[in-house]
Amino acid sequence: MSGNVWMTKVRIGIMIAVFALIALFFVGVNFYVGNRLFRWLSSLFPYMGKAGFTIAFAFVASTIVLGFLPLPSAVRGIFSWISAHWIGLFLYLFLFFLATDLLLFIGRIVRLIPSSIMQNARFYSGTIAVLLALGVVSYGLYNANQIKYVSYDIQTNKPIAEEMKIVFIADLHLGSTNSEGRLEGIVQGINSLNPDLVCMVGDVFNDDYYAIRDPEAASAVFKMIESRYGVFACFGNHDGGKTMREMMDFLERSNVRLLNDEYVIIDDRLVLVGRLDSSPIRGFGELKRKSFTEVKAQMDTNLPVVVMDHNPANIDQYGSDVDLILSGHTHRGQLFPGSIITGLMYTVHYGYYQKDTNSPHCIVTQGVGTWLIPMCIGSDNEISSVKIR
Repeated sequence: MSGNVWMTKVRIGIMIAVFALIALFFVGVNFYVGNRLFRWLSSLFPYMGKAGFTIAFAFVASTIVLGFLPLPSAVRGIFSWISAHWIGLFLYLFLFFLATDLLLFIGRIVRLIPSSIMQNARFYSGTIAVLLALGVVSYGLYNANQIKYVSYDIQTNKPIAEEMKIVFIADLHLGSTNSEGRLEGIVQGINSLNPDLVCMVGDVFNDDYYAIRDPEAASAVFKMIESRYGVFACFGNHDGGKTMREMMDFLERSNVRLLNDEYVIIDDRLVLVGRLDSSPIRGFGELKRKSFTEVKAQMDTNLPVVVMDHNPANIDQYGSDVDLILSGHTHRGQLFPGSIITGLMYTVHYGYYQKDTNSPHCIVTQGVGTWLIPMCIGSDNEISSVKIR
């Protein structure tokens, strides 16, 4: 057996093992939450059948998979809507059930809770867990429809004739649950800031152009953006794939100029660069991300240089010839405790960062849309603006 064949079989074996572990964890967590939820509900409704509950719970849990099957778009949309809301509720049911069960276990071990009242304690702890989960999810749904405004001031080391205000957003995820309903309010928010320049820093789409319910209505809203020097975009990891051409055509007819490892000079005052994402989920076809050395080959770096690069993991690729990097991607974790994870993963997962005085200024926005789950808990949807002086 050759070394390459052996390594291929090892990789396949590892992938199968990882998939099996993920599947086992998924089934185990669903069993735990389903069993805990049934025990709590059966205390309220003693005649509720376990078989009926199991079928209903299994159906709701399976919508996570059903939403990706090649079904009629209307049916797939229903499954996606159910799963989008269920995932958020499921997460917090799991966390709160786990926390209350842990407290009950500790209370029993140290004999704070007598065995005689354990059944009642379990019921009331389940009630607390369910109410907390419903409350947190309700807040998350509400908060996802609010827009926060964040502003920054950047002083460059290069002369600029007149200060410029850039308004930038990321992670619209058009096609995801509730994305189009928020779009008009987002555009109104952008216009209220009177931008000189508008930048969309990746993940304009949510993997599939045809997931957008009404592309022409969305395009008409995009055309309402008011900007002195126009609207520019770069692609993120959820852009591209089989419908990349449709995405590019959409942006073009919506008066949004897409920069794929390209740059444009704005009024002889500033250079704006748009990078292809470094890790696209479905690829960019024949387009491949270039090195920044290739991109800047003909660039006048005596002007202030602003780079749109969706993923903040790439900030170390830029040196003193770049003045400002605009990124998104992280959503600041979107759902707590996700913010703890993204905070550990990235040098900067939200807000302003500069490594040292010779390094670029970096700003990472939380994004203005949600991915997969239409909730923001421990994060906000925001529109960011930055004045460059």
